[in-house]
Amino acid sequence: MKAEAAFLTLALGFISVNFAGFSFGALQVGFYRGKCGFADVEAIAAGVITAQFFRDPSTVAALLRLQFHDCFVNGCDASILVDGSNSEKTAIPNLSVRGYEIIDQAKAAVENACPGVVSCADLIAIATRDVVFLSGGGRYDVQTGRRDGLVSAAKNVSLPGPAISVPEAIAAFSDKGLTVTEMVLLLGAHSVGIAHCSFIKDRLFNFENTGRPDPSMDPFLENILRSRCPPFATVDNTVNLDQNSFSPFTISNTYYQTVMLHRGILQIDQDLGTDPLTMPVVKNLANAFDFPARFGAAMVKLGAIGVLTGTQGEIRRSCRATNRL
Repeated sequence: MKAEAAFLTLALGFISVNFAGFSFGALQVGFYRGKCGFADVEAIAAGVITAQFFRDPSTVAALLRLQFHDCFVNGCDASILVDGSNSEKTAIPNLSVRGYEIIDQAKAAVENACPGVVSCADLIAIATRDVVFLSGGGRYDVQTGRRDGLVSAAKNVSLPGPAISVPEAIAAFSDKGLTVTEMVLLLGAHSVGIAHCSFIKDRLFNFENTGRPDPSMDPFLENILRSRCPPFATVDNTVNLDQNSFSPFTISNTYYQTVMLHRGILQIDQDLGTDPLTMPVVKNLANAFDFPARFGAAMVKLGAIGVLTGTQGEIRRSCRATNRL
């Protein structure tokens, strides 16, 4: 999705999700424990990620999107990080993906302490977990043990876009082993990040070629967005996916509350609140106190899609190139 979404213990919350007793395939919590002497590679990575987050809180949206785009193409194998004239990052849906340099910095830090052991694929999962936590989304245990992919090709990139219908989205997520509820939870990442006006202009001025705005959109929001996204603008402005001015960088269930108020920004966001397949889940999450824990569980499931483990793939020396290059 081009719309960026758009995952320290906080003074309010202290919500943690513990998956120590569970595993997906060969992944496990604490995979690197004892493999790097006394070095705690997750803590080393967290130092890099924390510093970056406090410099730029929008890092949370960037890394959530980076992980989603990686895992939905050939699984969570860090293939999106590879440079090249025809690599995944050159595909149109990935041209506005950010966060590569953050993973580079984390990789350099862990390589300095423990060379040749920690995969770039695991660093994506660890870094995303850390920024979700820093942004108020609760902390969840990341299972590690992924290895890095050997193939990165733009032709393999096929991602659900922001104008996708709910049934189409359900099918796309189901193809990756994710349930309807997990899909709606993961779209809660749209409580952070931005969307370009070009993705919502049809809703504002010519919904389904009617020459009118989307009747499902709150009129007050419509007026705000029309002023931000005029019909003949020469610059493709951006708008926050979460119009709650108090939490533009906070992972929370306000996303579902705004959808129920007809204030969803992207078409797929608003449709979740009206489609009978997803509306009950949205209603439940809008009033849920355990959203951080449930979001964390869905992120763990996302991070287990199509992983390489054992002797599959490799541990890259540089996240931007396979070792054979």
